Amino acid sequence: MSADLSLMTTYGPQLIEGFRLTVLIWLSGSALAVALGFVLGLILSVGGPALTLPVRAYVEFFRGTPLLAQLFLAYYGGPSIGITLDAVTVGVCGLGLYGAAYFAEIFRAGFASIPEGQLEAARSFGLSRRKRIRYIILPQLLVLAVPASVNLLIILLKDTAILSIVTVPELTFQVTGMTLETFTFVAPFAALAALYWALTELVAFLGRRAELRLGVYLRPEVRAAG
Repeated sequence: MSADLSLMTTYGPQLIEGFRLTVLIWLSGSALAVALGFVLGLILSVGGPALTLPVRAYVEFFRGTPLLAQLFLAYYGGPSIGITLDAVTVGVCGLGLYGAAYFAEIFRAGFASIPEGQLEAARSFGLSRRKRIRYIILPQLLVLAVPASVNLLIILLKDTAILSIVTVPELTFQVTGMTLETFTFVAPFAALAALYWALTELVAFLGRRAELRLGVYLRPEVRAAG
């Protein structure tokens, strides 16, 4: 036990840096995934065939192929067509583009779940399209999308461990390097699992709080729309 603690102390700075980079890549990739996914979901909901067909092809490609294969293609295949990106950039973009395909379906389903009667009632009262989106569609969409979105954010968080394969020096990469140098496996990977577990629990807690708060804000709007 003392030897394990000594190793954790020695490699502590590397592990902390890896943890920081893991969180940074996850937040950046998730922000990209949510923003792009919202735009794609909106196109799938209201766009014409000229827009929906390429978006649908994008969604099916990124949902139908493993993230690891996408990362390999971007990192090792990119230079062959003149696109050279560093590992961290590939990690952020790969995570974001991969997650956007799933967020697109979450938001598309959210748009489709808004009762048409509410929109017709809003139009009959003379509400502009902007006000219909602000007061009727978006509040309900947020509540409907939060549970699935939180689950997907947790999945993306755990998927950051895959980035070590393309030499991103995040937490899993640092822990793996530590084990190869010291031949000690239990303590490093136990610490790795504990850190990921703590992060996922934090995200789940914040998601539940957001769901409750958004639900409280939504109720008066639902009554007004009805």
